[in-house]
This record gives sequence, C-alpha cells and structure tokens, in this order.
Amino acid sequence: MSDQERLMKILLAPHISEKANRVAERYNQVVFKVLRDAAKPEIKAAVELMFSVKVKGVTVANVKGKRKRFGAVYGRRSDWKKAYVSLEPGQEIDFLVAE
Repeated sequence: MSDQERLMKILLAPHISEKANRVAERYNQVVFKVLRDAAKPEIKAAVELMFSVKVKGVTVANVKGKRKRFGAVYGRRSDWKKAYVSLEPGQEIDFLVAE
C-alpha cells in the first residue's frame, strides 16, 4: 500500500461531542477518530492532505472501550484512538459544507 493510500485510511470519522465542540471554539482544534496504529506525523499529513489546511500540532488519546452487558453476557466494546488536531490561526475545517 502506498503512503497516499495509507493517509486516506487513517482518519475514520470526525468525533462530534460537547467537549469536541468546546475545544473547536476555544482552541481551534478538530477531533477525529483515527486508526489505532496511526502516529502523530501520519495524522498531521492525512489532515493536511484531505482538508487542505495547515496543522500546528496533534495530540492523541487512547480511549478504552466501554463495558456493556447483553442479557447475562458481559462484553466490552473495542478500544479506539482519537486525535486532537490543532490548526494554524485562520485555518478551519467545516464538516457541514460538501465540496
């Protein structure tokens, strides 16, 4: 798989939550669900490639899957990784506008 193909698969989805909204307004950051094995430089390159913006920095967090119960059976959702992507001043990503 080429580097370009790998970068296109790194970002899984934007993570929409109250906290993500707050960080977006206050610190000009966007939150994404990313592949579990994605590294910070890869995430930065993927965001710059897909959205044509300049990225200042990337912070990642590994999120533990929640414990859930299905009747008498206890299970667990799988772990996932989220990335807080800081954008340069004046840059923004608008998910509501389709290009």
